[in-house]
Amino acid sequence: MRYTVRLGQVVIGHSQLENRDAANGRAWGIFRPGLGWELVQPIFQLFTEAVPMKGGEPMHEDKLERYHAARDRLGLELADANGRVLATSAIHITEYDGVIELEILGHWIADE
Repeated sequence: MRYTVRLGQVVIGHSQLENRDAANGRAWGIFRPGLGWELVQPIFQLFTEAVPMKGGEPMHEDKLERYHAARDRLGLELADANGRVLATSAIHITEYDGVIELEILGHWIADE
């Protein structure tokens, strides 16, 4: 199923959320940017600058704090293929080595 990340009515991008961890309420997958990606990309770039290695430790705590504050103010939404908005506690997008991934926290998406 295709999931859409939106900022209001602006499509930020899509993902199939190919990976799921029900025990931790987490889903993630390859992110395909939409026309609105350029509006929020600088905020998510802060995370990559703060944590320069995927899965690594933060190197810049100040940037990490700025990232969390800015991301949480965005008000991004995750919608399913039917346009239904799904509850999440966080929407996190990373880019390492040219691969952009979407991670959804605080929600379990049942198998279709």
